Amino acid sequence: MPRQPAKALESEDVRRLLEHVCDQRHPARNRVIILLSFKAGLRACEIAGLDWSMVLASDNRVGSHLRVARYIAKMGSARDIPMHKQLATALGRLHRAAGRPRDGPVIRSERDRAMTARSIVNWFGRLYRDLELTGCSSHSGRRTFITTAARVLAGTGGSLRDVQELAGHRALTTTERYIQGNREAQRKLIARL
Repeated sequence: MPRQPAKALESEDVRRLLEHVCDQRHPARNRVIILLSFKAGLRACEIAGLDWSMVLASDNRVGSHLRVARYIAKMGSARDIPMHKQLATALGRLHRAAGRPRDGPVIRSERDRAMTARSIVNWFGRLYRDLELTGCSSHSGRRTFITTAARVLAGTGGSLRDVQELAGHRALTTTERYIQGNREAQRKLIARL
């Protein structure tokens, strides 16, 4: 039986995730993990491998783009992702709390080491269980990011190719598989025909 794709979440669910981690240990780090998934569309391996040098500008402040290096990206799909304002703010707070490092892992474990991709996957699993969000996995943020980007695309002057590049997919068909349909939008579309 084929696996079901990770569930894409609504903005209210993302808000609940962010509120929930405020009461946990390492709230600044945990907020960044969520936002890297939902506002930059990063995979668990990319979140775990992200280094401050990929986030910071030459002045040692959070830059305008997040650079996903080949060596942390799936199939070497390096890319630059414009920095979402909410993510930039959270990264700035985490950077200050970490003592403003120029390099080294952005996401650190309890033992002050880089987290592994598996630990990011497990972290998201616990978070979704805590909030009783079924059908979700570490890939839910990425699927939400791609679906949301595709939905707002028409108002930006962009194309699905732009979403593909942000996602780091080699084929447009891969990007299309991530996009979750919206029955209400489909109803509105038919009504306008």
